[in-house]
Amino acid sequence: MSYSIAFALSFFIVISLIPPLKQVALRIGFVDKPRSDSARKIHKEPIPLTAGIAIYIAFIAVYLIFVRDSWLQTGAILGGGLLVLLIGLVDDWHKTHGKEFPALPKFLVQISAAILVYASGVVFAGFENPLNGAYVVLPEWLSFLFTVLWIFGVTTVINFSDGMDGLAGGLSAISGGTLLVVALVMGQQDSAMMAVITVGVSIGYLLFNRPPAKVFMGDAGATFLGFMLGVVALDGAFKQATLISLFIPILALGVPILDNIRVVLVRLMKGVPIYRADASQVHYRLLETGMKPVQVVSFLYLVNLCFGLFSIVLLLAQG
Repeated sequence: MSYSIAFALSFFIVISLIPPLKQVALRIGFVDKPRSDSARKIHKEPIPLTAGIAIYIAFIAVYLIFVRDSWLQTGAILGGGLLVLLIGLVDDWHKTHGKEFPALPKFLVQISAAILVYASGVVFAGFENPLNGAYVVLPEWLSFLFTVLWIFGVTTVINFSDGMDGLAGGLSAISGGTLLVVALVMGQQDSAMMAVITVGVSIGYLLFNRPPAKVFMGDAGATFLGFMLGVVALDGAFKQATLISLFIPILALGVPILDNIRVVLVRLMKGVPIYRADASQVHYRLLETGMKPVQVVSFLYLVNLCFGLFSIVLLLAQG
């Protein structure tokens, strides 16, 4: 029952906050303007960029009601999320004025947010050896490196996937739903609660972001959702993981992770900075084949759902 209430609360808080924040965005010009010279800007009217604020507020409110972490972990997760949100808002503000915000400050802030989470004790500590059942504890430096890179990586790939109406929000909801099932099977209540809140805020946002979108969450919202999905996986699927089950959270986030690994490799081979936005993601490539935006989004939902179902089967097969 508590999971249902948390989902409903997060959903309704988001849909209650988005309309007034939308009006504020229109008043102050905090909008994503269409550009005829960009393959990435396919909308035709200015779209408010404030949904990320609604997502963060809703997440925080419901988290504080239902999650019973230590104050240290609560402060680290919500504080890290706030850092990611704020630097995302700064980036979004620059874009509304036709400017590019430097990549380095974003990188440093997002890495700092991940380090906060690590310092609070939410870490990837090791895995169970499937051959003898012994738990392999990673060296501290390797645990630190994996934890920070995982959170930063998921934060980034969800943001990179936010290129079409309904895409990043839907992928976040599907991935969050998969991690919710994994956490429930593994008996991890706090992780399951964070996952269900993530699903609730994502679906609430989708009511306004489904094609044609009325609002965007911008880099602020997309990076925050990615940050939280990274934390949920660390706090749930990666705990007491076997060697095989390490692939479960990767599969749960299959579409954004695998697509953006491909994009990074292509950019490296071409000598293009990996942080530079372009139209190389799979959703833009599918558009070039003649598919309509709704068809592209639906197809990628289906693929991510298949990845998620496979990850759950993998988990149950180990049991």
